[in-house]
Amino acid sequence: MSLNDLAIDVPQAAAGAAAAELRAALGARVLLPGDPGFDDARTPWNLAVAQHPFAVALPETAQDVVDVVRAATLAGLRIAPQSTGHAAGALGGADLSHTVLVSLRAMRGVVVDAEARTARVLGGSLWNDVLEAAAPHGLTALHGSAGDVSVVGYSLSGGLSFYARAHGLGVGAVRAVEVVTADGALVRASAEEEPDLFWALRGGSGAFGVVVAIEIDLLPIADVFAGMLLWDATRAAEVSHAWAEWTRTAPETATTALRILHLPPLPQLPPFLSGRSVVVIDGAIEETDAAASALLEPLRALGPEVDTFTRIPAPALIGVHMDPPEPTPSVTWHAMLGELPAAAVDAFVAAAQIPGLFGQELRHVGGAAGRRPVGGGAIASVAGDYLVHSLAMVPVPEAAAAADAAVRAGVAAFDPWRVEALALTFIDAPGADRAAAFGDAWTRLRRLKLTYDPANLFAAARPV
Repeated sequence: MSLNDLAIDVPQAAAGAAAAELRAALGARVLLPGDPGFDDARTPWNLAVAQHPFAVALPETAQDVVDVVRAATLAGLRIAPQSTGHAAGALGGADLSHTVLVSLRAMRGVVVDAEARTARVLGGSLWNDVLEAAAPHGLTALHGSAGDVSVVGYSLSGGLSFYARAHGLGVGAVRAVEVVTADGALVRASAEEEPDLFWALRGGSGAFGVVVAIEIDLLPIADVFAGMLLWDATRAAEVSHAWAEWTRTAPETATTALRILHLPPLPQLPPFLSGRSVVVIDGAIEETDAAASALLEPLRALGPEVDTFTRIPAPALIGVHMDPPEPTPSVTWHAMLGELPAAAVDAFVAAAQIPGLFGQELRHVGGAAGRRPVGGGAIASVAGDYLVHSLAMVPVPEAAAAADAAVRAGVAAFDPWRVEALALTFIDAPGADRAAAFGDAWTRLRRLKLTYDPANLFAAARPV
């Protein structure tokens, strides 16, 4: 039996008493089924996931979180921390009927120390919040490809950015974590304070407590050469092979992705994209304009229909990948690849035609992202030079099974080139072997879980 199979028993007859205890202790800071706003509060960013918790807590301060943890514990309930619910798919099928969902959406705020090049970020903050606060100081962060993703969830689960090959995973920028632990204590964990907990949180995150704030390093980058190249999907094989060849010698200053997208005919899409299938190369290159342009020349020689690569303000990098700007129902699957020979490129192009797939993606990783830094946590690097990622939309619940089958088939095509690794931030479905993401750290992480949360109070989206 795994730790995740354990649960605090709450007999149905005691549910009313537990609800009354929560209401008495937390008042308006908790919502119960039937309360106005409950359904909105329980809905994650990934609209394909239906969460049905016992209650939803809406803390606004660290002390509120302390109160929530203590009240839930006394009521015999579990706790599921959640900032935005981008990774809610990993909880798909989980029984939350004895669990208080702690939504941190109201805990947003960023304070930048420009001299130290750091930021203190509250637990519900989004990457857009950080970029807005950092930009006036000529600074940016190891953010992901979407601005509405939680800084805490992304960073403590690894975090793969368009700066990754040069600067490593986002988790490497984390300098301190403020977390409410299972005993209801507010603890600051860093290399000097609670070092074992600090190690575990960098990868274990929500399995060890409710993170109310983190301190991260910022990058002294005010602008960056970035953008996308786009062709019609009839050029997919030609472009994909060219990109794969290009990445074999690309410097670590270049982090790019290759995607084949099947875009529906939607009015919110520009006419040149609506209803089309396209192949796209996008990313960032930390070089001078002249050096970056020279590096891109072999790809530009293919005559892209659209070429937006140029020097842009660092905050604009968040929009280059064109991730959905609002909550979206979807399912995904991914794998890490050790190499990308011609046969793997052919498999990529073929897999992109699987019925039901919205997009098939390859990300160039390696470089600093694959090197474990001194003092790293449970997650500090990721093995493999490429990441393959399949995505399917779920417009109605009945489409979920077919969509799930499509994304798994899209990744299964790469079995000959897979390595035993996963990128935690790309796990958004149940059933993934999370041990593969931690490697040798898995045993120590589970041992620390028993130390810090022996009753398995925390039901994390990425459980330990």
